Amino acid sequence: MTPPTDIEEVLRDEIKEWHFHIYFHQKNTVSHLAALELRNAVLRLRRDGAFVAVPLFRVNTEPMGPHPIGSYEIWVPSETFASVFSYLCQHRGDLSILVHPLTRDQRTDHEFRNAWIGPSLPLDLSTLPLRSDEIPLQYPSLHLGYSSKPQFSLEERRKLGVNIERLLEHEKGAARAPTQPA
Repeated sequence: MTPPTDIEEVLRDEIKEWHFHIYFHQKNTVSHLAALELRNAVLRLRRDGAFVAVPLFRVNTEPMGPHPIGSYEIWVPSETFASVFSYLCQHRGDLSILVHPLTRDQRTDHEFRNAWIGPSLPLDLSTLPLRSDEIPLQYPSLHLGYSSKPQFSLEERRKLGVNIERLLEHEKGAARAPTQPA
């Protein structure tokens, strides 16, 4: 399958919300406490403005849905994805973290569109629907993720692309974009 290069299609299909699932061994006090300390650190950093990340109110102290051990979920909009990913990469300790997008295709998101920070764990994908009618919009009051307005118009993005190509002309290590359309 050839990846799409039509800018309108790519922007329409852009993933704008993500879940981070932090796993811990619920019967291991050290693991459980480390997970709760990380959760509290994320909450403090959100309060202080480091990033937007919303842990679900519930901490699962036993397997829940597709998740095989204790876990909790953190919702992250694309606007602060890099900051949260960076923080969790650096401060997860021994915890495993599943990262997946939020789209209508929940099973595909968990199985194929995922990434792991730390060792992966087997998931019970049979608990997930194949496809939902709606994108699972979360926290629309924040006006982030799928609830946000586009930062740049299509024309502004095209101008930005042309400018980036011009700026990179003299960078020896930068690959050049093909001159012919796909």
